[in-house]
Amino acid sequence: MSVSIPPLISIGTIRTPYTVTAPYQPVKEDKGDFRIVIGPEYQDGLKELSRFQYIYVIYYIHRMEKEVSMVISPSWTDGARVGVFASRSPVRPNPIGISIVRIKKIINNEIHTSGLDVFDGTPLLDLKPYIKDLDVREDANYGWMEDLPDREHLILHIKGIPHDH
Repeated sequence: MSVSIPPLISIGTIRTPYTVTAPYQPVKEDKGDFRIVIGPEYQDGLKELSRFQYIYVIYYIHRMEKEVSMVISPSWTDGARVGVFASRSPVRPNPIGISIVRIKKIINNEIHTSGLDVFDGTPLLDLKPYIKDLDVREDANYGWMEDLPDREHLILHIKGIPHDH
């Protein structure tokens, strides 16, 4: 059964210092100016958002130039091959990204955040509050990554934590 999907619209723009390269995941204490600029027509939708510490940022990965493959080899795994849906790869059939960031402050239609892992000018699709008891799963695991040699080192890469190789 085919379903008609309405077109997505951008509700704002994400501003970051990244113009050439960007990290694989948000870096919590990243330095620089990280802001989400909401279109003025959506500003009322920010009411009470500042009462949350974290938000989900949902965005369109607009600078993807790689061809989508259903089986990939994440660069940090030393050759493991997994399905794209079992990965956090940005190269997907629908180039939609999601990041969790800390709200620093909200001024008018601008949300100042902790580090975001996107290029400057990335189109914003949506925001959702990160709610403590709803969004934490204590029994979550590492899936296929459990079997990787040097798993602890690879998790540092996944989390974007600087370390010695």
